[in-house]
Amino acid sequence: MSEQQDPPPGPSGHLRRWRDRLLSDDPLIRAMSYQSVLSAFAEGAFLTGSAVYFTRIVGLSAAQVGLGLTVAGVVTFLAAVPLGRAADRVGTRRTWIVGSALQALVFAAWLLAGSFAAFLVVTIALELAETWARSGRNAYRFAVFPPDARVRSLAYMRAARNVGYSLGALAGGLALAWPSLALVHALPLATALLLGLNTVFVARLPSVDEPGRDRARAARSAAPEAGPLRAWLSRRPRDPRSALANRPFLVASVADGVLASHQVLLNVVVPLWLVQETDAPRELLAWLFGTNTVLAVALQVAASRGVADVASSLRVERWGAACLLGSFAVLLVTHSTVGWVTIVLMWVGHVTITGSELWQSAGQWGLQAELSDPDRRGDYQGVAQLGYTMGNVWAPAVFTWLTMEQGPWGWGVLALVVLVAILVLHPAAHAAQRHLARVASPARPGL
Repeated sequence: MSEQQDPPPGPSGHLRRWRDRLLSDDPLIRAMSYQSVLSAFAEGAFLTGSAVYFTRIVGLSAAQVGLGLTVAGVVTFLAAVPLGRAADRVGTRRTWIVGSALQALVFAAWLLAGSFAAFLVVTIALELAETWARSGRNAYRFAVFPPDARVRSLAYMRAARNVGYSLGALAGGLALAWPSLALVHALPLATALLLGLNTVFVARLPSVDEPGRDRARAARSAAPEAGPLRAWLSRRPRDPRSALANRPFLVASVADGVLASHQVLLNVVVPLWLVQETDAPRELLAWLFGTNTVLAVALQVAASRGVADVASSLRVERWGAACLLGSFAVLLVTHSTVGWVTIVLMWVGHVTITGSELWQSAGQWGLQAELSDPDRRGDYQGVAQLGYTMGNVWAPAVFTWLTMEQGPWGWGVLALVVLVAILVLHPAAHAAQRHLARVASPARPGL
């Protein structure tokens, strides 16, 4: 007697299949995806209304807002490595919890900000809290999952954060559309409450073994008591296992920051290019950003499939760089096209930018996971943020100047920069891998 075949799935079965594709069947990945949606929703809602809040409620000028954000960025850049090392000492999960709680408290402090000085203090405090929480969060994610599931899990969470940001932007837009500023005024408090709930979510996540923190505690407890001056003088001038000592890792992070300039292309260059250099209707921008959001949510997990080591990470980095170069070529052509040809090419260019985003992100996660010392993930996250910023901070000004002012040769210069970055990334990643193996493994006798 033949086996009875299952009936074809109905609408509910298809919905469950899509839900599992977007949320994963792993309970931990699913729980962390829910957390990602919640935190991104809170941040996205405030970011959408932040310009109005700062100018209309706090009473700042646009120049003051820009200056404050720049100062906060510089402070965060200088503090990235110390905050990463602090995450190792405190514990990555505990850092994520405390950092998330601090974020919630600082967001609530926006209600007390009524001057530029107060704005500057709150902005710097918020950037530092977010950076510390991010160091703990990323290090925890690398530690809690086995190597073959790390990149896949991060892909689910990236897709979830895109959903959260989109919903948050919608909520922020509704607040802006309200006849009065009452809802905009309430945005910081609402964000603080949601981030407080996010802290509860994070605190419910399972603990993870952190041998580096445990060994550091044991070493401190076994060491004889010494005054601060003597302790400082007795420190080794350079710890070979520190992330900064792994210079190829820093170089790889800088190169990866250059390759991540697809976000600048997406959010800065494309809108300016479409409005000033093409005949495409401005309304097309909404459809382009919508396409990017849908593709990022639907395809991030697929783009990350098979990324589990340095070789596979570099492979998808190459694919991402190829997409970025392709988008340069397509966008440049739209300067001379008209009508529907321009619209179609702009859409194709946006799709290739999204492909670069998906593959480069997967490669970046894989490299950071594989090239970080398991005992010092927080330290490595700090250096990764440092290098990423160094590779990316120049992009808005340079991209805009080259594309909008210098014509075809400007696009050619950008293509050369991307080519150099992807060529540098490969030897730097392999050198970082060798450095990690050398300092993490004790030398055998006789060597």
